[in-house]
Amino acid sequence: MGRPWEADPDTSFKRRLGKSALELGATNSGPECPDIWELENGDIAVIGRDLSDSLGARLPDGVTIGRDERLVVIPRSMLIAAKGDIPGV
Repeated sequence: MGRPWEADPDTSFKRRLGKSALELGATNSGPECPDIWELENGDIAVIGRDLSDSLGARLPDGVTIGRDERLVVIPRSMLIAAKGDIPGV
């Protein structure tokens, strides 16, 4: 049986949630990651630093990273800035 949710590789980017890394001072060289985007299908894409190897070794009980998943980290300020753009939050 398949998983109840699968990422859609054919969807597109709809809009940025919150502010860019440049606006938040999380980068000083241009429109680089991290970033948070709403996709056309309503799912959310997160661009961040891949810490799957280091943090993945210390996951809480009951949490796993699937073989096709990565653990990414973004600045706290970026998620706070996106709060107003996330429906129901």
